[in-house]
This record gives sequence, structure tokens and C-alpha cells, in this order.
Amino acid sequence: MGLIASGNTDIGRKRKTNQDSYHMSPEHKLFVVADGMGGHNGGDIASQMAVKILPDYVVKNLQMDPVNLLTGSIKESNRSIKHFGETHPELVGMGTTIVSFFFKGQNLYIGNVGDSRAYLVNHKKIFQLSRDHSLVQEKLNYGVYDREQAALDPQKNVLVRTVGFEDDVEVDVFVYKVNKNDIFLICSDGLHGKVSDEDILYLINKFIPDPALANQAAADRVIKALIDQANDNGGQDNITAILVIAQ
Repeated sequence: MGLIASGNTDIGRKRKTNQDSYHMSPEHKLFVVADGMGGHNGGDIASQMAVKILPDYVVKNLQMDPVNLLTGSIKESNRSIKHFGETHPELVGMGTTIVSFFFKGQNLYIGNVGDSRAYLVNHKKIFQLSRDHSLVQEKLNYGVYDREQAALDPQKNVLVRTVGFEDDVEVDVFVYKVNKNDIFLICSDGLHGKVSDEDILYLINKFIPDPALANQAAADRVIKALIDQANDNGGQDNITAILVIAQ
């Protein structure tokens, strides 16, 4: 399976620092986005640690079953980040989201903790492949309200699960059988919180009308357009995205 990939991060228009980090390893078919949180430089450090520890773990343990591999890589990141915070008092409480893509064989494995997201665009339709670990998602799960009402919830940024905050963390791993010309996106909430799913789909379809004919330049244009749109819509948060096209 061939992959075309493009990614970037942007500080946005309101923040003084960028607490997002990302990692792309086309040779290992591994892609990671992390959105850090915490006072001082805690969020920066947590996300930077995540995008180093997770790939290192994966590369050293490629013989493992992919589900256990992604689970173990995020749990290892969790342990290391929590320990670092405990040994640096000014960083106690730091943490990060993690969403990762790992392609193996005909399958895509998605590891997720937090509210960074994974999407699929297939036949010009968009699907969310991950599940947010947020207070709003919990309310949605219990039928308190619908997605339109959820978008207005003042607690929409409150997370119920993060990497680095507790001794252990529950990791979601989703498995998807990849089809030729599938388009995948992972991003921080600086993107999906400012650009609707419908607009994300519109921009992807605009620059990649036919995935079979997609090239690196088209993927790069999509990433730029998505980040520009998030900034045009306010840019209140850091913005990070990785696009992967299966060919």
C-alpha cells in the first residue's frame, strides 16, 4: 500500500506558545498528533515527549500485534510523562492528547486518548473514526443532547481522559480495513473545534476531487487550507493536522 502524507502545525492567532506536536514516519507508516496541556511549559513538553516516546516504542517493537503495539506505546508515553511531571514540581499536572495512525497490511490501526480526532473521507463523505474522551462526549453518550447542542456546551474542552495525568490510562484502538483512495486525517481540536466536519470535507474534496490522481502537492494544499480556515474562524487554539492518502 502506497501512502501520500502531509502534515503541519500552527500556533494560531491567540496563543503565545504552540503546545501541539506531531510526528510523521512514512517509512514505518506511523503518524502522530499530540495536543499538550498544563501550566508553564508543561503542555509543550508533554506533547513533545509523546511524539518522541511513542514512535521510539513502535520502532523497537514492530514484531508485536498492532493493537498491543499502539496500546503499549501510549501507555509508555503516559508513564514517562507522568514521571517527568512528578520529578519537576513546576510541571505537575501536565498532560497531552494522543491520536496515532499505524498502517500494517491492509489495516489502519488508530490509537487514541483525549479529544484529538481521526477522520476518514471515503466517496466524498466524512466519518469520524475516533471517539472523544471529553465531558461533552460523555453527555452525548448518555443522550443528554445532540451534536448541534454539544457544540455550544461551555465545557466542551473538559477532558475525562488524557496521557500523563494518572498512573495508567485506558487506550482506545480502532481497526479499519483500508480501501484504495481512502483519505485519512488526524488533527488537534484547534482544527476540528473551529472548522466543522462539513467544511473539512469541503476543503478535502476541493483540493482532492479524485484521490486516484492525488499527489504530494495536493495533500500539502489541503493541510494549508485547513489550517488557514481554522485561523480565519478565529484561531483561538494551536492547530495541527496530518493528511494521509492510501494509493
